Amino acid sequence: MKKVFVSGCFDLLHSGHIAFLEQAANFGALYVCIGSDHTVYDLKGRYPVITQDERRYMIQALKCVTECRINKGSGILDFESELQEIKPEIFVVNEDGNTPAKAALCKSMGIEYKVLERIPSEGLPVRSTTSLRTNSIIPFRIDLAGGWLDQPYVNNLFPGSVLTISIEPTLEFNNRSGMSSSTRNKAIELWKAQLPEGDAEQLAKILFSYENPPGTQNIAGSQDALGIVLPGLNNLHYNQSYWPHEIESVEEEEILSWIENHLYLIPLDPRQNDYDVLKNTHITKEGAAALAKAAQGCWESILNKDLKNFGKYFLDSFNAQVAMFPNMVDATLLATINTLTDKALGYKLSGAGGGGYLILVSETPIENAIQIKIRRKNLL
Repeated sequence: MKKVFVSGCFDLLHSGHIAFLEQAANFGALYVCIGSDHTVYDLKGRYPVITQDERRYMIQALKCVTECRINKGSGILDFESELQEIKPEIFVVNEDGNTPAKAALCKSMGIEYKVLERIPSEGLPVRSTTSLRTNSIIPFRIDLAGGWLDQPYVNNLFPGSVLTISIEPTLEFNNRSGMSSSTRNKAIELWKAQLPEGDAEQLAKILFSYENPPGTQNIAGSQDALGIVLPGLNNLHYNQSYWPHEIESVEEEEILSWIENHLYLIPLDPRQNDYDVLKNTHITKEGAAALAKAAQGCWESILNKDLKNFGKYFLDSFNAQVAMFPNMVDATLLATINTLTDKALGYKLSGAGGGGYLILVSETPIENAIQIKIRRKNLL
């Protein structure tokens, strides 16, 4: 039989894990290598609920698994040593575990790389460790353009907009990935399973205040709280303030579906613990104006469903961000981005960069990429 290799955390073992491992075992003898407790902490900002030894014991007990090991390495490719030792013919990931770094490593070693869709066993719900830990349907958010204009040290120089969309938690999105996961965790502390009923902007003000109590040194921008709480697409207008002076919302199904059909997410490495986007900044009036212009161009392009210009201004927004906050990218990340953007009309990193997700605007489907679901108004 061919050797099949799988690596992951596998904390809080659930039916989704079992279904994935059974699918992978269909290709041959299955070898599972799990991240150590320390590696999980470095990548996710928290220790696993189940220790590495107990996780290994449970996975080894599954009849579909030939052998389970604890990875000796660290980081997103903590399994390189095990890969060299086991010498598999096939490497299998699920769609939200797929990264360019893994694909490139397999290609360099002549290993077949397979990406599986997350499909539950018949009659069972889709499960993820995140959903089990939080039991929450509180959304994430993506900023489409203008990110950083919610900070007064930027919008004091030039007023402008941040465009956000509220995203249903249909996948186990990475922590520290620019999808407002830290703000979402605060929302879960406040409201547990779901957003409460009530005026959405007032709820966002409560969340913003809760995340930024008096004395907070680095204020989290209000686009995070607003992007999570406000459904649909929102244009947040900022002018010398932490809070927008005007909010334009789009709830038309035709436009929201159009956005969903042309945005594709590719997972990158998570942000590292020592990541600091606020070092080496070059914040200028010209830079803030360029960011505001790109956000306005994105807004008009979306309303007109002009895909070509949407891609152009989407990329313009990213370039304007990086010009003011160079630490959003490094040479390794740029090299990865350059291998993925040849067919895209535009691209940017999720949130403040440093890893997370590469978001692409494309007219045609992108292989192994993730598509998102925008939260509609009739859902909490």
